[in-house]
Amino acid sequence: MNGLKDLPNVWRSIKELDLRPIREEALQDVKIVLVSRSETDKAILLHQMRHDPNRTSIETFSPILAIDYHGDNEVLKTALGADLLILLVDETIADSSLEESLARRWVDSGRKILIILYPPAVDEPQPTLSLQNQWMGWGKNVVLHGALIDKQFLLHQFVPAVIDALPSKQLALGRMFPLFRLTISRQLISDSCFSNAAYAFSTGLAEIVPTLDLPLNVADMMVLSKNQAFLVYRLGLTLGLSTRWQDYVAEFGGILGGGFFWRQVARQLVGLIPAWGIVPKVAVSYAGTYVVGNVVLQWYLTGKQLNRQQINNLYKEAFQHGREVALKLAQRIPKPSFPKRKSGEYLLPAKNAKLCPYCNRTNAADAVFCQYCGSKFEI
Repeated sequence: MNGLKDLPNVWRSIKELDLRPIREEALQDVKIVLVSRSETDKAILLHQMRHDPNRTSIETFSPILAIDYHGDNEVLKTALGADLLILLVDETIADSSLEESLARRWVDSGRKILIILYPPAVDEPQPTLSLQNQWMGWGKNVVLHGALIDKQFLLHQFVPAVIDALPSKQLALGRMFPLFRLTISRQLISDSCFSNAAYAFSTGLAEIVPTLDLPLNVADMMVLSKNQAFLVYRLGLTLGLSTRWQDYVAEFGGILGGGFFWRQVARQLVGLIPAWGIVPKVAVSYAGTYVVGNVVLQWYLTGKQLNRQQINNLYKEAFQHGREVALKLAQRIPKPSFPKRKSGEYLLPAKNAKLCPYCNRTNAADAVFCQYCGSKFEI
């Protein structure tokens, strides 16, 4: 079993892990095809995808196959092997049957498609309702409606739709096209926070056995720290940073490998105190992961690292959210059933046991805190 003497080996253990699968995932090709009758419209969307709206100086030159479409049957052959086809339809055209025919053939071939109906410029003719109705049957997850230069439309509709269409290529999508980076990064942080919280909750159930407390907590810190390091690496790859993990240790080591790490270790030791229960430990695991992820994200957005006060404020906010996650996880555990009296009332397993009013679980008669949800009993 792991002991306290093993804690300094956390980063050494991380170094020994094989990060190649994560790197290969981020470096894989994302083949997107833009199809439109207008060369200008394709150029507008391509420009938006290659620029980060949060950092206007960021630009990539990732390849996209852009096709001018006028009913050419060779489009399907040219776009063979594409991961996603984005079809742009100008609402001012009188008839979009050519685009609809292409879309149906593309879907019938088993490929993914995203259709954007974009409105005209101010001085151009307004679209007809018949054209809009023509595409309604495709569903809102396939057909989007908005201007190609509208940042809100791009960030809140277009970006999520593309990410959902390419679930296995999110790291590569963000790395190639900066428009998607912030949304993907926040999703990575959220997923990692919940994953670490769920792990801490599952091991916390085992720690009810006092003799197992110390080994499990030390092992947990190793696992959680590795998961946080993986998050840092995934974020960096998504944000277009170096593929060498050594560069991350050098850039963020002062926070991830120094004071913040050991302060979090100290916080996680609250799991060793039986009276505190599972909830604080889950909240600590969630909050620590949230802070680690946002340190990297804020550095990308601003070029600066967060100071200690900013980190502490971020941690306090995330801790409260983590506590809410822990309580929700606790509610999913099946409640124990007790034999019923003839009157329909439940029997408690012990005469003087305390029943928690928050999670309805029984505790020792002298308990001050609920060992399951961490709530304090009224004296």
